[in-house]
Amino acid sequence: MEDRKPELTAGQAEHSAPADASAAPVRVIGLAGSPRRGGNTEALLDRFLAGAAGCGAQVEKLVLARLKVKGCVACEKCFETGACAIRDDFQVVFDKLLTADVIALAAPLYMWNVPAQAKAVIDRSECQWARRFVLCAPLDGMPAGSRQRRGVFISTAGQVDANFQGAVLTVEEFFDVWEAQYWGELLCSSIDPKGAIAEHPARLNEAFELGRNVVTGFRLS
Repeated sequence: MEDRKPELTAGQAEHSAPADASAAPVRVIGLAGSPRRGGNTEALLDRFLAGAAGCGAQVEKLVLARLKVKGCVACEKCFETGACAIRDDFQVVFDKLLTADVIALAAPLYMWNVPAQAKAVIDRSECQWARRFVLCAPLDGMPAGSRQRRGVFISTAGQVDANFQGAVLTVEEFFDVWEAQYWGELLCSSIDPKGAIAEHPARLNEAFELGRNVVTGFRLS
């Protein structure tokens, strides 16, 4: 297994030269959605981003637990402006997602869905829903020139044969709001204690390969 690359946190980005120097690199945003730092889903996300970077992508990781993102208050002001009226760190996430070719959300299964840190970002994306479906304002073209963004969901759960259906439905809708295809997933049952993913090198390698594959041939999609 390849050596693990240093983690990327909010505000840090890793740049790799694309194979075609005349084209913009594929931009991959990874959202670490667990309340626990350095846990299993974040380790998988790090491998995913390492695989994407190895194929020339520009990658960045946002650790949602480090940000202050309140829940949606249903004020519906975004229906008029397309912007969220709450001023907090969600704007950081919003601005990053606007520039993404690939959105990867990594979050463990909490009560058959994603944890509060990730769910707050999903719910606050109501402003993007309003931009798309109320104001009919589509996003600008993809930075790397693809016709559609790609979304990847990475999750773990302590249960044997865990049911990820609720979380998958939530994340599918989140990606759709951001005009991203639900392109891939890595859902791992029976992984619970912090660091347990280290005992599953095959899963870590799957995450690495998923990162490579989401970038490879991206402009042909």
